[in-house]
Amino acid sequence: MTSVLYDAPGPKARRMSRIISYVGVAVIAFGVVALVLALGAPKASANGAVQPGLWDLSRWDVFNDLEVWRSLGRGALATLEMAGVAAVLALVLGVLFSFGRASDTAWIRVPTTVVLEFFRGMPVLLMMLFVLLVFSTGSFWAGVAALAVYNGAIIGEALRAGIKALPRGQREAGLAIGLTPIATRLRIEFPQAFRQMLPIIIAQLVVLLKDTSLAFVVGYSELLRSMRDLTNFFGNRYSFSFFFVVLVIYLAMNLSLSWLARRIARRGGS
Repeated sequence: MTSVLYDAPGPKARRMSRIISYVGVAVIAFGVVALVLALGAPKASANGAVQPGLWDLSRWDVFNDLEVWRSLGRGALATLEMAGVAAVLALVLGVLFSFGRASDTAWIRVPTTVVLEFFRGMPVLLMMLFVLLVFSTGSFWAGVAALAVYNGAIIGEALRAGIKALPRGQREAGLAIGLTPIATRLRIEFPQAFRQMLPIIIAQLVVLLKDTSLAFVVGYSELLRSMRDLTNFFGNRYSFSFFFVVLVIYLAMNLSLSWLARRIARRGGS
């Protein structure tokens, strides 16, 4: 199929593409196998003692302790709790930001733009520390506030772009049937913009979930902090094992959210 942007590849180009793909997959597979074998190989320390490889069962027997899984479970629940509250607030702030940013009135649009750009440019961790030190909210609400404001600004800008991308006839039709400008935006423009921007919004919520690990710095007992506490308690011998399990938990949560995003986007026709 030929489009404006490119010509459809011929038989020679398709054959070359397949060869490059096979070579690429083989190189990646070789690299993964080499990494797994290197991690599993015993290592000699400076004093001559031989340390077992990272896949040795002696490095994983700690997971026979039920309290380890309880600690990781509490950390995962704390992570989801912060992410859930921050996501709801970020969506509410995003809607408010988008309305202010897309306003026809300059005295609403300009201050909203300044505030939005300020929040987008401020690092999330710095915002957490600011909220914690200035308002003394505690680590949970410091993390929630920073994540909600920052991600709300990103979502608000995405929704504004969605509203501006709609054909002007949508708004003119709403006004022509007697709706007020606000009712037109709420009942006609915003639902379409939200549906179009849904994949971007869900992707931003995945980023929000990952950024909850920053709350570790302000003392919140989320999953990353649970990993550090377990490593300190059981010793560095298990540091890689805890790191690997926590990585799998983070991947499971984020992939589940991504799967949900694709499912919602398919149903919404985005």
